[in-house]
Amino acid sequence: MGASEENSALFPIFVLTLMALPLVPYTIVNLFGAFEKKAAKINCQCSVCVRSGKYHKSIFRRISNFSTYSNLTLVLLWVVMAILVYYIKHISTEVQIFEPFSILGLEHGASDSEIKKAYRRLSIQYHPDKNPDPEAHSYFVEFISKAYQALTDPISRENFENYGHPDGRQGLQMGIALPQFLLNIDGASEGILLLGIVGVCIILPLTVSVIYLSRSSKYTGNYVMHSTLAAYYHLMKPSLAPSKVMDVFIKASEFMDIPVRRSDEEPLQRLFVLVRSELNLDLKNIRQEQAKFWKQHPALVKTELLLQTQLTRETAALSPTLQRDFRRVLELAPRLLEELMKMAIIPRPPVGHGWLRPAIGVVELSQSIVQAVPLSARKAAGGSSEGYAPFLQLPHFSEAVVKKIARKKVRTFQDFRDMTPDERADLLTQVAGFSNGESHDVEMVLEMMPSVTIDITCETEGEEGIQEGDIVTMHAWVTLNRGSGLIRALPHCPYFPFDKEENFWLMLADSFSNDVWLSQKVSFMDEATSIIAVSKTIQESKEGSGASAREINVAVKEAIEKVKNGSRLVMGKFQAPAEGNYNLSSFCLCDSWIGCDAKSNIKLKVMKRSRAGTRGGFAADETPAMEDGIEEDEEEEEEDFDDYESEYSEDEEDTKETKSKGAVANGSAHNKGNSSGSDESGSEAD
Repeated sequence: MGASEENSALFPIFVLTLMALPLVPYTIVNLFGAFEKKAAKINCQCSVCVRSGKYHKSIFRRISNFSTYSNLTLVLLWVVMAILVYYIKHISTEVQIFEPFSILGLEHGASDSEIKKAYRRLSIQYHPDKNPDPEAHSYFVEFISKAYQALTDPISRENFENYGHPDGRQGLQMGIALPQFLLNIDGASEGILLLGIVGVCIILPLTVSVIYLSRSSKYTGNYVMHSTLAAYYHLMKPSLAPSKVMDVFIKASEFMDIPVRRSDEEPLQRLFVLVRSELNLDLKNIRQEQAKFWKQHPALVKTELLLQTQLTRETAALSPTLQRDFRRVLELAPRLLEELMKMAIIPRPPVGHGWLRPAIGVVELSQSIVQAVPLSARKAAGGSSEGYAPFLQLPHFSEAVVKKIARKKVRTFQDFRDMTPDERADLLTQVAGFSNGESHDVEMVLEMMPSVTIDITCETEGEEGIQEGDIVTMHAWVTLNRGSGLIRALPHCPYFPFDKEENFWLMLADSFSNDVWLSQKVSFMDEATSIIAVSKTIQESKEGSGASAREINVAVKEAIEKVKNGSRLVMGKFQAPAEGNYNLSSFCLCDSWIGCDAKSNIKLKVMKRSRAGTRGGFAADETPAMEDGIEEDEEEEEEDFDDYESEYSEDEEDTKETKSKGAVANGSAHNKGNSSGSDESGSEAD
């Protein structure tokens, strides 16, 4: 019975140990990450961002940010652990050990006469004839009598003195730290134990498996529905114009699940009046166009109006219920745009290339949503191919301010960035009527904006020149610089209610054929992961070329130093096409800033095959895999191009420029400022 009680008492300790093993290190890692995030101020500090309250650390916002499922679960587990510690500390876990000498009040080695005297003395005190108390009677029978017998019997006494027990040497006792009711396998406890075993070993794993499988069959690893990917894949067309990307984007199943209430009808009508000019409606047939717009699925109408509300910054007109739906739409937007981008650049038959035009349109839509800038502001105007959209992302800027500074021959955003701080301050205060504080806000945002440079080479490893059929390796170092000196930073986006990390898309493409040969997403947010990736990549590359251990170490150290200084390495492979000269372009597009994209030209000369043998195509794992159930749509629909032109649209001028400029050598280029609207900026691939 004593062993059973001891096992039961150890059960809370056992549970506490199991909880503490994963919980303590997980909590330490989370706290370390929280302090590190708090220490690094990577968000914009301008007055507009401060007034937006986006980064305001009020008690309510801290509670709201803390009240996630993971954090609440963590707190609950620590509360349970505290209760267990309190319980273990206060429960009596002492097990009474049978000790004859102690029971009789004697020391070890006492004589027989001393034992008898002690027994008589205790008998007078506890014997039932002398003491009618039931507890005294129980103590006399269970302890005093047994202790006397154990010490007066020669064999029992010898066993006790030698082995610590009247019955002699005892075997090893082992127990299990389970509650007492599970150890008494009889009656009701037997049924409870059976239910516990069935529940833990069968029902719980089965329930978890069913939930996981049902969710995984519906969502991808990026928490995007498979039905959304299927819709994006089939609706994506090579000629999709930038202004038509919105029509594809709103077809996501996640948006279709947002409820459309009867009470939303009137607020949506008011929103329609406010954003009507941004809906690409034919003004000649405005009534028919409006009727056609409202005949769409209600969820599509609601989603597009909410997105246009973000682009036009008309959020004050939203009702409380629409405000919640508005936040939900913007919360879903970044990851849905990322999947839409993947559908644009995914290799398609027959040549295995993605499509450049829709890819640029997706990035431009992402930029506009994050910065809350209308798509119409991107129309080419005043000699600028990018319109006045880049100016609108700056604090205190409006279309009227842009027109004022344009009179001073500041026609493009790049012209504005190229000015010295003093020149900009004079321009803004004297021409635009800005105060010193507003001018300072503009400077703070300009210092946060990235400038990217790209150093790219294409070569056949171990061979001279590129021949048709070769597997060509692209090496691209993308370097990011900011006036603030930061590498890892969050963009200035006071109208976007959530934290948004900068992401860049590096693409090697043929602008004339609309083909994307290679593409990769690049991030500057995680330096440690980038260092690990570049070390592994450089080491494998050098080992494959037969470099010595010393050369490998030197190359790895140089690469790590580049990463720490704001560079990222992007590598990819593609099969050389048929013999000829190819004028390619490398694009580094930012999904958060307008006017910070980089573009450079690279000439690729492919010679006729003269080397023996042929080179195989791509390995299976080098081509992005399509989701199951998605098939290529054979028919390609031509889209109208009566919308605004993307800043990357090719014209005769661009053609001449491509012929006159380009790489200094076959398959290599280094761009230092050929971006549209800003310095060339770059990012690193993992």
